[in-house]
Amino acid sequence: MTKEGDDAGADRAAVAEAAARAGAAVAGDRFRRGIDVERKGGKTDVVTEADRDSQRRVIERVRETFPDDAVVGEEEDVRKTVPDDGAAWVVDPIDGTNNYVRDIRAFATAVAAVVDGEPVASAIALPAMDDVYVADGDTVRRNGDPVAVSDREDPETAAATPTVWWDFDARDEYAAACTAIVARFGDLRRFGSAQVTLAMVAAGALDATITNVACNPWDTVAGVHMVRTAGGTATDLDGEPWRHDSTGLVVSNGPLHDEALAAARAIRAEADG
Repeated sequence: MTKEGDDAGADRAAVAEAAARAGAAVAGDRFRRGIDVERKGGKTDVVTEADRDSQRRVIERVRETFPDDAVVGEEEDVRKTVPDDGAAWVVDPIDGTNNYVRDIRAFATAVAAVVDGEPVASAIALPAMDDVYVADGDTVRRNGDPVAVSDREDPETAAATPTVWWDFDARDEYAAACTAIVARFGDLRRFGSAQVTLAMVAAGALDATITNVACNPWDTVAGVHMVRTAGGTATDLDGEPWRHDSTGLVVSNGPLHDEALAAARAIRAEADG
């Protein structure tokens, strides 16, 4: 990345939004069309040709403006780790593929711009819900209107969710996550897409989300930037600022963060048990 490139390339938030919209259009056009489903690994680790085509379209759109930036993506033979130096784009073409193949509307295309390992802009597009969230360095907008995290302080009025995924050999941790939430918060939600969940925290629809596992950057970086820009908090299990290489992710509106941390640490206690 060069200063000249930034001057010529316009705003990274605008490019993130354009790329997310382009990828989401690919996914949205094929939604509920009976697309073939493949498995990458376990029984719940699914992928479709729409995932791959959406990622290709996102990358094409990014490289129209930033041809030399690194790309980190979930699908195909692209980089899988976020570089600590220089500019990069982190892409999840369809976050929530299990929802997508079940004809559930909660899925998204997520794109984050990162400089020297830190996100500076992001966009999350939900084509089946007609929602597009965009975060620059100052504000978060949903469909052009400013949004912010909730101001709830009483956990008994709050809604929280476990996020990411616990495989079949860690279902005791999944159960611990649910127990920890319902013991502390007013209600529990689960949407099956980390990026959709994070966008909802950024917009105040949810108050917290937690996991004790190490998260893939494509599942998280865009949404974490969005939450922080909207006034929320994102840490690891020790309460330190979350990074793309952290273990555990605890996200909240801020006032409820201690409760969210306590819930996440209860999962860790079960895992260490």
